[in-house]
Amino acid sequence: MKKIIIALVLMFSISTVFTSCREEKKTTGEKIEEAVDNTGDAIEDAADDVGDEVEDVKDEIEDQVK
Repeated sequence: MKKIIIALVLMFSISTVFTSCREEKKTTGEKIEEAVDNTGDAIEDAADDVGDEVEDVKDEIEDQVK
């Protein structure tokens, strides 16, 4: 009985040591989806920046008119 338990523990230990924990490679579809998401985020950020600059210019013009 002890030999069976020792053998099972040894097999578990060996399988744990040789099992890799690396990240799986992404498929082409996942890469495309990630690129589209990143592009959309970049466009949103650029639009926000443009909107902020427009507000700043508007405020400067209103200050000059007063």
